[in-house]
Amino acid sequence: MQIIDRLYKEVEEKGFVCVGLDTSLDYIPEKNKESKSIHEAIFDFNKEIIDATCDITAIYKLQIAYYESYGIEGMLAYRDTLAYLKEEDLLSIGDIKRSDIAASASQYAKAHFEGDFETEFITLNPYMGMDSIEPYEEYLASGKKGVFVLLRTSNPGANDFEVLKTDGEELFFKVGDKLQELNEKYIGESGYGPVGFVVGATHTKEVEEIRERYKNNFFLIPGFGAQGADSLNVYKLLNDNNGGVVNNSRGVLKAYMNYEDGADNIGKYAREAVLKTREDILKNEDL
Repeated sequence: MQIIDRLYKEVEEKGFVCVGLDTSLDYIPEKNKESKSIHEAIFDFNKEIIDATCDITAIYKLQIAYYESYGIEGMLAYRDTLAYLKEEDLLSIGDIKRSDIAASASQYAKAHFEGDFETEFITLNPYMGMDSIEPYEEYLASGKKGVFVLLRTSNPGANDFEVLKTDGEELFFKVGDKLQELNEKYIGESGYGPVGFVVGATHTKEVEEIRERYKNNFFLIPGFGAQGADSLNVYKLLNDNNGGVVNNSRGVLKAYMNYEDGADNIGKYAREAVLKTREDILKNEDL
């Protein structure tokens, strides 16, 4: 089974929520950090979230900056969290957003598709051109790895460059069309290929056109929750409740903070937040 087909199946069975393990020490209760190294505190927190949500979460995304910021200790937590996900037969995205010349890109591919930091999917930035993407193709061709490439992102500054007009249409469509050609070479049984797109749900006017234009690309959908994306936009980026995963990071990780007994029930409230994310989006089915 190709990895993209496995992701499709995970969404089918567990729902479309992606839990973002973008873990800051500030998110961890003080008592959970006592007598622990940074590495141990972060990993233990992540493990509690994973254990409580693994049957209702399609995939987990680790934003590497949160781990790099703590140096070696943080990267040990990153490594061990990925290893635990693999041990539990769960899928992961290394949110690394790499972009570099081909020689360097080949080393990034090796670093994040093999070895200590191995994940099933990684995120990439395409703005150095297709030669910065090509070194990942041998992993895509194997059927065992996939990428989510930045297309239309959810941050306010996305409008600085992504929507600049090129030959009469927005630049991000030009980027998407190039990557779609690569994706079409490796379509799986699910009808999707291993080149997915990061598509923010904060751009109301574009979501339907993006979903229609890139029918065979799986979407990683940020922006729901802390960034305020409309649930209807999210719903429109999905395809029969599949074809994409909806990331929720802070809304899940910090959910326990809203309750008096939260510090003793981190996993419980994380699970409730995942279910609420799914529920909020599925309300749009009846519209």
